[in-house]
Amino acid sequence: MMILVTGATGNVGSELVELLHRADFPVRALTRDAGKARFPAAVEVVEGDLNRPESLAAAFKGVDKVFLVLPGPGQESEIAAAARSAGVRHVVLISSGAAGTHPELMIGRSSLQAESAVAESGLSWTVLRPGQFASNRKQWIPEIKGGGVVHAPYGDVQLPTVHPADIAAVGFSALTEEGHEGRTYALTGPAPISPREQLAAIGAAIGRELTFQEVTPEQAADQMRRFMPEEMVESLLGLQGGVLTEADTQVLPTVEEVTGRPPRTFARWAEENAGAFRS
Repeated sequence: MMILVTGATGNVGSELVELLHRADFPVRALTRDAGKARFPAAVEVVEGDLNRPESLAAAFKGVDKVFLVLPGPGQESEIAAAARSAGVRHVVLISSGAAGTHPELMIGRSSLQAESAVAESGLSWTVLRPGQFASNRKQWIPEIKGGGVVHAPYGDVQLPTVHPADIAAVGFSALTEEGHEGRTYALTGPAPISPREQLAAIGAAIGRELTFQEVTPEQAADQMRRFMPEEMVESLLGLQGGVLTEADTQVLPTVEEVTGRPPRTFARWAEENAGAFRS
């Protein structure tokens, strides 16, 4: 059984490749630039671009199951059709918790679009709907290294942030075990934690006093508009605190139910990634 991992160099994909490799499953890693990829020798690396479905023939060849991380809306149906034509049997799709809680936002709407494309393709499927990723806090690296003052909105809004390794672990189970077909798994971390508390955890991990400086959503939006479209700005700020409901803050038992292990804390993620935040 050959398993293809897309997004293989990303926060979740790299964890999943390692899990599959350690468990001796044949694994193929998809990347846009094989020369820059760093994987164990036993991992097959293949080049391809999910934005160009016609480039994926070599990646899908001989593959039974695919871990699919889509780069954005627009190519879902073509990618699913290419996978099915190549003989792929099962897809584990990374979607978003917003697909269940905020389908009115761009992120929720595009995630539902991807889910529908996979479901309608005729492929067997499992959908993962993670909430906020702990690894999103890598966006703070420049400010932490630059002076230790982080500017962000919604400083005291607590969300059950999920460790990428837990998303990968659920993906591993869905790819290597029976019984996950046709299931949708909403994934959270073990406890709600605010941006202010997250920064304190990073500070503890690197042994530095860091300062959280709250900005207004409008100030944050002005910064974000410099490098993303307005609808994405609206979605991201909404999911950080602007349109949250009880469903967004609820801690779910899914990670432990699927993997048999409790989800990892944000503090653990901070400790594991402390090197990225050190000057």
